[in-house]
Amino acid sequence: MSGAGPSLTLRLTPEVWQAIEQARPVVVLETSVLAQGLPVPHNRSAAEGMAGEVEANGATPAFAAVVDGQPTLGLTSTELERFLAREGVVKMSARDLAWVVAQKRTGATTVAATLALMHRSAPRVFATGGIGGVHRNAPFDESADLIELARTPAVVVCAGAKSILDLPATLERLETLGVPVIGYGTEEFPAFFCRSSGLRVPASVTTAEQVADIARAHWALGRREAIVVAQPVPEADALPRALVDDAVRAALHGAAEAGITGAATTPWLLAAVERATNGQTLAANLSLLRANAGLAARIACALA
Repeated sequence: MSGAGPSLTLRLTPEVWQAIEQARPVVVLETSVLAQGLPVPHNRSAAEGMAGEVEANGATPAFAAVVDGQPTLGLTSTELERFLAREGVVKMSARDLAWVVAQKRTGATTVAATLALMHRSAPRVFATGGIGGVHRNAPFDESADLIELARTPAVVVCAGAKSILDLPATLERLETLGVPVIGYGTEEFPAFFCRSSGLRVPASVTTAEQVADIARAHWALGRREAIVVAQPVPEADALPRALVDDAVRAALHGAAEAGITGAATTPWLLAAVERATNGQTLAANLSLLRANAGLAARIACALA
């Protein structure tokens, strides 16, 4: 299933293909966090940390992307360098996949685009940082992540939704869309950089095997939605809610004054919050990405 030229067939690198053929666990990873989300050189630390945690916990990492028009799960070392260097790499949501493929461009996947590619593949476990959701002060503006979560049978491990979002509204939308939200080691919905949001989750678990049991029951019932597994950022790197809330409010005001809209909004806001917290959010982001990758691998092993 591998190939050199642009194709509608999903390319799998040899490592990913072999793992699937041998029914070994695979964890899918997004690439927008590397190509647009994190600053250089910290994006390299994230890539190495996520892949390393997946491997250390017994699974095979598979970065999702489109490379020169070729949808792919798994990147060669040369391809990964292109994403880390950001050489002509566009940011893709689910709606962007077709034109990036047709124009033979190279694109990095958001949560939505990663889930869309997973429709065409065997792996069912995906690790990311924070999912998108309903934006603050703009209830009509919500991430495509929510729709893709509602129609992709996958387990998505995250640290909740990004702190820049309207978290109560995001949880309500997930409920409306029928997407189960499971707290891992917590009874509250994590707030990305913060361990607590004050919002309770419908269910909580403490082991990867419990997550796997829920996933099997969910799919056996004929449900097609993803299962969101929300794990708090490691305590040593968590930030106080008050600090993050103040930084987010200031960032939102700055974005409005600068006229930042569309796909540029989230990276802009996260960068502004990082500056306002003197880089503390960057350390938290790297920490939660590694932790989520490790948990995703354990869940993939339990499912396998």
